[in-house]
Amino acid sequence: MTSKKKGSSTGRQRIRMAKIENESHRQVAFSKRRAGLFKKASELCTLCGVEVAIIVFSPSKKPFSFGHPNVYSVLDRYKNNNSFQQESQPLDNTETRSELSLVLSQVEEEKKKGEAMRKASEMAKWSVEEMSLLKLQEMRSALEELRNTMVVPNASYMNTMSTGFSCICNSSYVHASS
Repeated sequence: MTSKKKGSSTGRQRIRMAKIENESHRQVAFSKRRAGLFKKASELCTLCGVEVAIIVFSPSKKPFSFGHPNVYSVLDRYKNNNSFQQESQPLDNTETRSELSLVLSQVEEEKKKGEAMRKASEMAKWSVEEMSLLKLQEMRSALEELRNTMVVPNASYMNTMSTGFSCICNSSYVHASS
């Protein structure tokens, strides 16, 4: 009888390179190896800046694909035999600049929304009963600004919000002035 040392294992075993006969085992092996193959392809793209397309059919004939930047552009380049430099250089700097300015304007809008939300959050830290009339008016304008910047999908929801909002402000206003 052979004794094993504690903590020792047989390690990673080499598998025979032949078709796996058991169908469920074959499917499991395919799924794991497909994920590994796609991960290696992604690493190759990241490290070397290359374009890659991989198309694999499972044992059940289902297609799987990976592509960077996408499968279709890589296949089109292969089919048309275009060079990398032609594909990677922007054709029109005006188009790129307009896209950049659009993205920058969207970022600025999001910053404004975030600032409005931060202000509303600061206002919410105080109890309405403890606020002065000036603070209540500031809170009301901040909440109205926040409501105007937020996108609300349902119009009836907006109506209930504005009705509830005016009741809160009016009751607080009366309470603060009395």
